[in-house]
Amino acid sequence: MSKAKPFSISKESVMVAWESVKANKGSSGIDEESIRDFEANLKGNLYKIWNRMSSGTYFPPPVMAVEIPKNDGRIRLLGIPTVSDRVAQAVIKLHLEPIVEPKFHDDSYGYRPGKSALDAVGVARKRCWRQDWVIDLDIKGFFDNLDHELMMKAVRFHTDEKWIHLYVERWLKAPLQQKDGQLIKRDKGTPQGGVASPLLANIFMHHAYDMWIGRHFPYVKFERFADDSLVHCSSQKQAEEVLEAIEKRLQECGLELHPKKTKIVYCKDVDRKESHDHESFDFLGYTFRPRLSKNKYGKTFVNFTPAISKDAANRIRKEIRSWKIHLRSDKNLTDLAKMFRSQVQGWVNYYGRYYKSAMYSVLRNIERNLIRWATRKYKRLRGHRRRAKYWLGRIRGREPRLFVHWRLGLGSPVG
Repeated sequence: MSKAKPFSISKESVMVAWESVKANKGSSGIDEESIRDFEANLKGNLYKIWNRMSSGTYFPPPVMAVEIPKNDGRIRLLGIPTVSDRVAQAVIKLHLEPIVEPKFHDDSYGYRPGKSALDAVGVARKRCWRQDWVIDLDIKGFFDNLDHELMMKAVRFHTDEKWIHLYVERWLKAPLQQKDGQLIKRDKGTPQGGVASPLLANIFMHHAYDMWIGRHFPYVKFERFADDSLVHCSSQKQAEEVLEAIEKRLQECGLELHPKKTKIVYCKDVDRKESHDHESFDFLGYTFRPRLSKNKYGKTFVNFTPAISKDAANRIRKEIRSWKIHLRSDKNLTDLAKMFRSQVQGWVNYYGRYYKSAMYSVLRNIERNLIRWATRKYKRLRGHRRRAKYWLGRIRGREPRLFVHWRLGLGSPVG
């Protein structure tokens, strides 16, 4: 560190920030500089970031606007920073996260070390068994509407470091650059895609939502993952009262609940005989609804429990189609298994945690595509899907762990 610099930022922290950015990979920003390009002059690039941040002269460039279509036809706008700016944001995160992380609520799960979306799903599952009603909250355009003044107030609450204040404020105000080069000024929001954005969002919601619920409704349990939250209540009346209060609170913080997507849900099961307009909800890729389950004695009963959502299943089907397995005649079975193993295993690890059988119909699409592949690759199998099916079954008998879906018993019958 240099005593001549107004801000004490170590060169070591910049190096650690770079290593985290490199590990996370990611695409280039508006300068089209890739991770590899940046690394070609690593020492000079890191020194430049350190020098400018330490002297207070670092100004983040515009973030590249990328439109991502959502399932409901709307567009989610991501902001992709340059590699250099991601490193600078990671420096802030390295300093700020250890300060705020111990203060965060236990039921905040998004983008936190040691916590995951599956943790949130599991806790929600148990609480739905204990309490009859859930408020399914959907905040309209959360990342696009974060109030900058309140955001800075929250950051200042946690740290007196002037350089953190300075750069967080500059990042909040950094414009979006569209494909045609047009710059969009921002007076609210933090773009999804930034390294610091998830941490800033958690800081904001810690004050606007988590701690507020703890003060005003200490008897109410909730789970929150970024802007996605569930609140558990013991009665419909209580749920209505809590929802009304949350709506007012978020309005005070510059946020708005989506009127159509926010709803009160009845967690119907074998012991709950009432009816309600809403008896299911989606949360983090899972649909919670009444399902037939078996107890340890083999007896079936209705249980309110999560399984892979329709939207998630459709995304997986679309991804499997995009592989075009049937056209990869230059590959053998081992090649195909290696190409897609990690992705399929990731799906199984996530969506197979609860009510695993619900995702089986989705994964069977892989076997159908393998059958098509075999009928195109081998002359003796052309036009003979049944023959191809049994050929795959014989291989599965010899190598039952070759494909992830084979391990689950979803392959062709063993010959």
